[in-house]
Amino acid sequence: MKKEPVLVITISTLLLWFVPHLTNAQQDSLKTYDLDEVVITATKFPKNISETGKVLTVIDAQQLSRSEGKDLAQLLNEQVGLIINGANSNPGKDKSVYLRGAKSEYTVFLIDGIPISDPSGPGGAFDPRMLPLNQLERIEILKGSQSTLYGSNAIAGVINLITKKNWNQPVGGNASLVYGSYDMLRGNGNVSGSSKVADFQVGYNYVKAGGISEAEDAGDTGTFDKDGFTQNAFNSTVTIRINPSFTIYPFLRVTNYNGDFDGGAFTDDNSSYTSILVNPGLRSQYTLKNGAINLLYAHNATNREYDGPFGPNEFKGRFDIADIFINRDMTEQIQILAGLNYQNLKMLDASLMIADPEAQLFSPYVSLFLHHFKGLAIEVGGRYNQHSKYGSNFTYSFNPSFTVSQSIKFFVNQSTGFKAPTLSQLYGNFGANDNLKPEVSSSFEAGIHQVFSQKLEASVSWFKRKVKDVIVYTFTNGNINQDEQNDRGLEVESTIRLHDKFTIRVNYAYVDGKVSALENGVDTTYYNLFRRPKHSSGVNIGVQPSNKLYFSLNLKTFSERKDLFFNPNNFFIAEVVTLKSYALVDAYASYSLFDNKLSFFIEGKNILHQDYREIYGYNTMGFNVNSGLSFKF
Repeated sequence: MKKEPVLVITISTLLLWFVPHLTNAQQDSLKTYDLDEVVITATKFPKNISETGKVLTVIDAQQLSRSEGKDLAQLLNEQVGLIINGANSNPGKDKSVYLRGAKSEYTVFLIDGIPISDPSGPGGAFDPRMLPLNQLERIEILKGSQSTLYGSNAIAGVINLITKKNWNQPVGGNASLVYGSYDMLRGNGNVSGSSKVADFQVGYNYVKAGGISEAEDAGDTGTFDKDGFTQNAFNSTVTIRINPSFTIYPFLRVTNYNGDFDGGAFTDDNSSYTSILVNPGLRSQYTLKNGAINLLYAHNATNREYDGPFGPNEFKGRFDIADIFINRDMTEQIQILAGLNYQNLKMLDASLMIADPEAQLFSPYVSLFLHHFKGLAIEVGGRYNQHSKYGSNFTYSFNPSFTVSQSIKFFVNQSTGFKAPTLSQLYGNFGANDNLKPEVSSSFEAGIHQVFSQKLEASVSWFKRKVKDVIVYTFTNGNINQDEQNDRGLEVESTIRLHDKFTIRVNYAYVDGKVSALENGVDTTYYNLFRRPKHSSGVNIGVQPSNKLYFSLNLKTFSERKDLFFNPNNFFIAEVVTLKSYALVDAYASYSLFDNKLSFFIEGKNILHQDYREIYGYNTMGFNVNSGLSFKF
């Protein structure tokens, strides 16, 4: 198992050499393929990938339509350099997002470009269980520090979840129904419409799972009960065209889920939880002759209740964000983006050392873009952060790239980041420390993306990240600052299109990290990327024999990982344990009728029935099958 990532790199390298020679007779001249794809997240306004030096992964509508049997965490877990710990554990198990090995709170989630957060959580990170996959039409994953454009927490990157907007007919919609192993039932429906002055979209999603026992029954007693999960999610968006230049987009999302959980590693329990997210807001855009003015506002109200081994606990967080920015073409080759961002974070808990604590962050920012200058593109930007507790801080980014013959792109990115401690870390019930210092990061990455032809493209990127005064949680001292976190890694991706109906995608990711701290005046350094594999790799093979039929086979491998076990039989002292390496193989098939208006699918996950653990002492799902149908009207 440990040699699998090396094997994937070898196969990828051979294909990079072999396919151009094999298909040379069939090819036209070197022609762009994905470098012409338009993305939004890289710059906050539409731009071709060839014009930005940032590392992007795009999950498009077609790939999402072929993921009906998955949830958001499982789909993200298949992407290169992105590990969602708990993705294949019990459906209701909490999920941790590790982008390039960074801890969850270093990745900012956006919904339609607007950050979403839960200030009452330990790290303030977004919970991937909160948004059903069926509500999305596209996902853009932007890697590397993005603090200049997206604020203080975006030290590892951002994930932009772009919701469905099927507004091409007076009235239309789609629906799906999925049933699978472990009594998994998913139902989804969306209705949308369009007129000259307004559009609308309304969607509802329901998930219910019988689940598995969250905790591992180490003694094989057969007495551990199953821990179920139920989710209800509603979303609506309206587009109102005030005039040809001015459009507003009010929206509302409400998600409620509840389930059961166990008492800890190897410990059964009848604990339960419920969580609700209410997310109203507004987007608006005023189009200029050579640009646009955008206003974004959202309110996030999150309430979570747990009834567990240590009694009931309630967490309430409120997050308000307002962002106004303008992008404008100064010349044919120079663009500018400038904006003002305001955030208010609040915990509702009168029992804390400071009742109902809150914090504000005000941030003006600006970025300058040079493009189409003999293949050279440069983005340089800065952001001034004014925090109500920690004062001022400045972050910057410098991102040059160079494209040769529209087929080879070289890029470099140097950037810094700033992250204030969360309200929970400062004042919460678990490990609070109001003397914490903010974390300050610096990141560097470089790489190459080459489109050999319409048949083959590949990219390689290398990164390193340093975080000073990194905040860690310790069992004895709670939240503390340690001297420095140092991470580095490598990512390789290639896509081979042997035929219009046959595609192979290969990827490999490596990440390593360590933290340094002074203990009794002695510098100590140790590996601390627990639950994150150093090596992960993937191979996806897609075959479409006809317009109606599609097959895919997906392999993802994960090397062994370290984890911490707080052993109750040893005074809860942290013990370092090893989680073995494993490989997951999934297979998918779909068949469409009536011009793709009706589709049937079946998917088998973990078809090798691997016995593995994502978290020490907790179960994962064995071989499981999902099947269902979807239709459009």
